[in-house]
Amino acid sequence: MADHTQALSFGAAAAEYDRFRPRYPEAALRWALDGVGAPPARIVDLGAGTGILTRGLLALGHEVVPVEPDPGMRARLAAATPGTTALAGSAEAVPLPDGAADAVLAGQAYHWFDRDRAHAEVARLLRPGGVFAPVWNTRDERVAWVAELGRIAHLGDNSGNVVERYADFGPAFTAVEVGEFQHATTLTPDEVVGLIRTRSYWLTASPEDQRRVERGLRELLASHPDLAGRETVDLPYRTVVL
Repeated sequence: MADHTQALSFGAAAAEYDRFRPRYPEAALRWALDGVGAPPARIVDLGAGTGILTRGLLALGHEVVPVEPDPGMRARLAAATPGTTALAGSAEAVPLPDGAADAVLAGQAYHWFDRDRAHAEVARLLRPGGVFAPVWNTRDERVAWVAELGRIAHLGDNSGNVVERYADFGPAFTAVEVGEFQHATTLTPDEVVGLIRTRSYWLTASPEDQRRVERGLRELLASHPDLAGRETVDLPYRTVVL
């Protein structure tokens, strides 16, 4: 079962989360929704957070119902996504009727779910033939300085362990297909530190551990030969869709 202390830690940093977390490539979202039909499809965004995935889906012309348990994140979603209000709910208890969705997506959230309960709830929500697609932006740790960033900041997610850990959604679903898409975000060194401050490890760490992580990050950004002296850096991502 997920650590819900960490899962519900993000509301305290909702504005920073929305500012610094990477967006999802359009190609990844289109791939996830292949077979759903032409827009507008009705999509439930589980664990919608501040609405990063919701806004990407809205931009494709779909109808989106975000569901989010954290009130701080729901408030930020409403502020950043005019005309959209997130429902208070979780992946294990969604306040919508059976068959309400053509697709259910989860951006950067599935690893927090109680999987067995969430699978049953998603199956209930989907119309026959509907699509369930968790999506992750994972750092491309094939790049040496990105791997070091992950080590310093205690970031455990990467594309390999996502695919290995979550390869089966249970008997209600057909076999999982995997899509991977590459992109990058351009950040200043201060923004890289701001991004790390939105991570669950940082948000639940002691002040001493937070200072240690930030010190290590600033040393990396100032001294690594691929980064030293640069005003901005390109942080590469591999977006994984199951």
